[in-house]
Amino acid sequence: MLLALLAWAAVMPPAFAQQVPLQDKPFAEHKIVLQLSDGDVRKQALVLSVANNLLKAYDPDKVAIEVVAFGPGIDLLLSGSERRKQVESLIAQGVRFDICLNTVDTIERETGKRPEFISGATPVQVGVGQILFLSESGYTLVRP
Repeated sequence: MLLALLAWAAVMPPAFAQQVPLQDKPFAEHKIVLQLSDGDVRKQALVLSVANNLLKAYDPDKVAIEVVAFGPGIDLLLSGSERRKQVESLIAQGVRFDICLNTVDTIERETGKRPEFISGATPVQVGVGQILFLSESGYTLVRP
């Protein structure tokens, strides 16, 4: 049995094993993934504004919003972020914020220190892979 499990694991693509499940939003009529790959504070503010506006425009139970941050975009999700309270408020309202662990690993390799991120952020191994997964699952990609 163990041999069969090892053989199965060897042929499974790595992204499958590391995929984060979809949000549990059975009544969501709209599914949006917001890409954040820019460290510019104006872009970060725009992403937060879009998420907030979507929650106001639609019943929070009828919209699934996922922000995927990778590259310089993860600055928004670091523990010392100026916008931490806004992010945590959106998380409390059902918005999911994904942080790319490949980016976190790269920062750790380059600086020798692993960056700390907001505890409510959902770690995903590959940010772009998560966007692809969500897009293939019916989410509309928006790049504010």
